[in-house]
Amino acid sequence: MELLFLGTGAGIPAKTRNVTSVALKLLEERRSVWLFDCGEATQHQILHTSIKPRKIEKIFITHLHGDHVYGLPGLVSSRSFQGGESRLTVYGPKGIKTYLETALDLTGTHVTYPLAIEEIEEGTVFEDDQFIVTAKPVSHGISAFGYRVQEKDIPGALHADALKEIGVSPGPVYQKLKDGETVTLEDGRTINGSDFIGPPKKGRVVAFSGDTKQCENVKVLAEEADVLVHEATFAKGDRELAGDYFHSTAEQAAETAKEACVQKLILTHISARYQGESVNELSNEAKEIFPNSTAAYDFYEYEVKRR
Repeated sequence: MELLFLGTGAGIPAKTRNVTSVALKLLEERRSVWLFDCGEATQHQILHTSIKPRKIEKIFITHLHGDHVYGLPGLVSSRSFQGGESRLTVYGPKGIKTYLETALDLTGTHVTYPLAIEEIEEGTVFEDDQFIVTAKPVSHGISAFGYRVQEKDIPGALHADALKEIGVSPGPVYQKLKDGETVTLEDGRTINGSDFIGPPKKGRVVAFSGDTKQCENVKVLAEEADVLVHEATFAKGDRELAGDYFHSTAEQAAETAKEACVQKLILTHISARYQGESVNELSNEAKEIFPNSTAAYDFYEYEVKRR
């Protein structure tokens, strides 16, 4: 599980930062990639990475401001010409369906793969046997959501050496034991698989704030997360301005990370007014409150390791 930041700027593209998009690479877990937001020129950014558009399985949109969605129609269209055959699902607030379908219709675009568009509300927006994704509204002036991606716990490993020591040879019986079943061996012995399975591996959690003022729901989404990706549009000296525009400062992001007891804070959605050394100021402001903080830049990668 890896995070790859395709765009880390706020509002409009800048020379050093494109507008918002973050890829959650789940190549080992499910051979796919999930995107969170898809600002203008996201597909151009992808060209500079190893990401294959056909591997993009889901796109989660936080809100409908242009710097988060203007790249969506182009990417959805291009995916047809880049080997995309598998289903793509786009999640977002009410209006995302009209926006995307209208753009594709007016441009005469026909996609060659199954495309689903789901307008979300608060609660679980996706769940399977591996992951659960929940959404909560955040404070941004228009309908906007933050997301929590939670990997489900992975069953512990089967203690094969211990089985061999008691004379149980490898074979189909191992799978039954790994599934926790109780089996009767040919010699009449009964073995409970749960006695030979190690403790489960705790699933990882990544939370995305989306664009928002500091709010309680982000703290709930980020509770004990391995990583919190939080917007930090402004420095603490612009705290009042941040509130006026429904954004957060780096300091406020750090306060949320600390209160939520997360492991790592990554700042993104940084205003173009902060360049060079001033970006370090944002990072330092966050570190004063939450030391394990990093200000992301375009193409920054972070591996979400198991604890």
